[in-house]
Amino acid sequence: MAAIHKLTDRQAQTARKTISDGGNLYLVVGKNGSKKWVFRYSYSGKSRAKGLGSYPSTTLADARDQAAKARDQLKAGVDPLDAPVDDADAEPSVPSFTQVAARFIRGRKRSWSNPKHRRQWVSTMRTYARPVIGSKPVDSITTADVLAILEPIWHSRTETAKRVQGRVENILDFASAHGWRDPLNPARWRGHLDKLLPAAAKVKRQKTGGVTRHHPALDHRDLPRFYAELVATEGLSALALRWLILTATRTSETLKATWSEIDLESGVWSIPGERMKTRVDHRVPLTDEMRAILDQLPRVDGEDWLFPGERKGKPLSNMALLMQMRRMGYGVKGTRGDAVPHGMRATFKTWSGEVSTAPREIVEAALAHALESKVEQAYQRGDLLAKRRRLMEQWSDWCTRPSADVVDLAERRKAG
Repeated sequence: MAAIHKLTDRQAQTARKTISDGGNLYLVVGKNGSKKWVFRYSYSGKSRAKGLGSYPSTTLADARDQAAKARDQLKAGVDPLDAPVDDADAEPSVPSFTQVAARFIRGRKRSWSNPKHRRQWVSTMRTYARPVIGSKPVDSITTADVLAILEPIWHSRTETAKRVQGRVENILDFASAHGWRDPLNPARWRGHLDKLLPAAAKVKRQKTGGVTRHHPALDHRDLPRFYAELVATEGLSALALRWLILTATRTSETLKATWSEIDLESGVWSIPGERMKTRVDHRVPLTDEMRAILDQLPRVDGEDWLFPGERKGKPLSNMALLMQMRRMGYGVKGTRGDAVPHGMRATFKTWSGEVSTAPREIVEAALAHALESKVEQAYQRGDLLAKRRRLMEQWSDWCTRPSADVVDLAERRKAG
């Protein structure tokens, strides 16, 4: 017999195509990335296949055990597909947390526009939840179990811990909806865990002296000089970074922009909802400076991207804007500061509050933020495009102010 047990757990986790463990056992990878164990064999001169369960709900060790039983059945002259099912081998009526989590993630991944989001879900559940509750039947998970996951990281890795809490809560709600456990969710925050753990915002304030920091941002007073340097810099990355700044959009929204989304006649860039974090269509009014950037962009035959990458059919890499800022002295351990591209949205918001006179709802609409208030959501049906156009023109004017009018605050701080 050919060698068996050729795979490792790591190879099963990272498999992108069908692979063999030997002994007629295969891990079959579907076009959508789903994985399942299959025992392939011949019986009475015909090729047959028996499914042994999906991965990772069915582990490599479990699949090997089932494959060994199937090989024994073949030796005894029994077709594995016709063999009676041993009750001990049947899937339990109540699945484990890991099994439920896998089903939940598979069911949601098509609605997640960013593949990174799915990888984060899998990673956080594997790292934090599975060691504590992964093998437990989902109906036996208690508040004590959830606290055992969260308490070790609640103060040291607060943002990660809050994401883990929310994801475990969603998975247990999913289990309740399928009737695998009672509706009382031990991972529920409001009215339950909020009585047992300090609010995440308060934990972060204790660590940062009252300031909650996210993506490091450039001071809005430094921006005109920074922008002037970008204008003097050649290359598609510099143009893309200018576009991101002027439009106050996220990195992925900028890099995946297409010419078909641009309407020069009406002066609008329309971003479809599937590319937005809020899943809602977003329109950005074009300013003269944005149009000037469009005039400089290359038009590549067969490409619709505003910012095409080196690989045909792909836009610029997600790292392109970050590397552009690093070359200018910004980022982790940067000589001029720690600002990153996504922080430009915070720069825009700070400028809006400090310099512009635009109402809050106009600024939030420009940032494509979902309204927190249900009442506001009910009454605010439009996207305030006409009012946002004036705001974005003022923002463009600020970014393009003559360098002579700008004080380099970074240099002044160094001198001080």
